Amino acid sequence: MNIVAWIVVGLVAGLLARWIVKDDRSGCLYTVAVGVLGALIGGALMQAAGKKGVDEFDLRAVLVSALGAVLLLLLLQAVGGRRSGWRRRR
Repeated sequence: MNIVAWIVVGLVAGLLARWIVKDDRSGCLYTVAVGVLGALIGGALMQAAGKKGVDEFDLRAVLVSALGAVLLLLLLQAVGGRRSGWRRRR
């Protein structure tokens, strides 16, 4: 895929993931970054499962990327929640 396709897939996947997780952070660059990182995570998980990764611009690529982005956002919320709780106790 070319860079424009990665950005479009990242934007759509990031928007889907932020909507599913109810992430309140905003910004186009943040959304694209979450989506592109989600594509990398989702593609790696799919390849580890013996399936095709994210290599084309299609609905499957968006769904796999959104799945990876949801996992990334949940991880960020879990880590962020622990850190904020730790700081409050001090």
